[in-house]
Amino acid sequence: MFSAVLFLASRFTTRAQAQPAQSSQSSSISLATELRVRGTGWWPTKGQPARSDYTGPDACTECHELKSETAQSTAMLHAASRASDSKSLREHANLPFQTGPYTYQLLTTQEKSILNVSNAATSLSVDLLWALGSGHMGQTFIYQQDAKFYESHVSFYSAPQVLDITPGQPRTIPETLDAAAGRAVPPNEARLCFGCHTTASTTKNQFDPTAAYSGVTCEACHGPGAQHVAAARAKTDKRGDGSIFNPAQLARVDYVDFCGACHRTWQDVVSGQMVGAGVFNVRFAPYRLENSRCWAEGDARITCVACHDPHKPLSHDVASYDVNCLACHASSPAEKKSANHPGAACPVAAKNCVSCHMPKVEPPNLHSTFSDHWIRIAHPNSAYPE
Repeated sequence: MFSAVLFLASRFTTRAQAQPAQSSQSSSISLATELRVRGTGWWPTKGQPARSDYTGPDACTECHELKSETAQSTAMLHAASRASDSKSLREHANLPFQTGPYTYQLLTTQEKSILNVSNAATSLSVDLLWALGSGHMGQTFIYQQDAKFYESHVSFYSAPQVLDITPGQPRTIPETLDAAAGRAVPPNEARLCFGCHTTASTTKNQFDPTAAYSGVTCEACHGPGAQHVAAARAKTDKRGDGSIFNPAQLARVDYVDFCGACHRTWQDVVSGQMVGAGVFNVRFAPYRLENSRCWAEGDARITCVACHDPHKPLSHDVASYDVNCLACHASSPAEKKSANHPGAACPVAAKNCVSCHMPKVEPPNLHSTFSDHWIRIAHPNSAYPE
């Protein structure tokens, strides 16, 4: 699925005993997201608040117009859509695909989108409900049968503009027509998928995506905002009164784990036995970042938001990140190290830093490249580090 839609044995015990995030004591080491959501305070994918505690993103625009405007173009805000609203489906009204004896067609009309799978003997059609993924890299489709959610066996890939097998699903020939259409998603997995691609799909610990806000809206990261909005409208709102959560208050480990709630924390990858997945774990930026020497140095500035403003679209201009690298690294060998610039100057160049130190990686069959957040001196033809 297109989710941002995954070392040491002695660290496991220590991590498990650490305090949950947003308790009175911040974490000094990465924790599994499962532990985070059990703790007090807000955390992404936490499903305890009631649906009435949420206001929806339009209410945030009243006071935060600029952030709301730039957020409209972010991939996170478009991390999920109803299938009927999917740009990929609307612009490709008849997409074919073939694997073994099975022929696939994604057929889109003004009313709905249908996945049709057939072989020489029979056919099966399902109505698509959701498209997960912003469409920048691709989209995976969700349908429902007998109250169960299913993940389509084929996904749309944006770069080649084709259908291919969904990430994580086997590339072997399906044994049955039902399996060729898609796989049943276990209830807990469905809850997690919608928890990262939509907002408020689980409320009062009850999973109900029909009432969710599509995409990662303001309240997905800042928590339910009804109390905050009411106070702002009544002009009784006080900064820091706890009516809304500001992730910027988090210590660096907690902050990276906060993003890792959907993008996979270091511990999520390790405890989930995703180490050894090879280049496929390049998708899990927090895990990769925490393997970096830069991270090990302990500089509080190194978090996801040091380079990525979640309220603005992701920049694909490699030069735009130079200012972030040079905030810590000297710009030339002549510049002396200091407390504010502890990093040595690169002997090769002082521009386009990420093109060398965060190389692009293309996992097999994903038809997309990912920037490897394991910041390092990546020598040409060197092995992919895990």
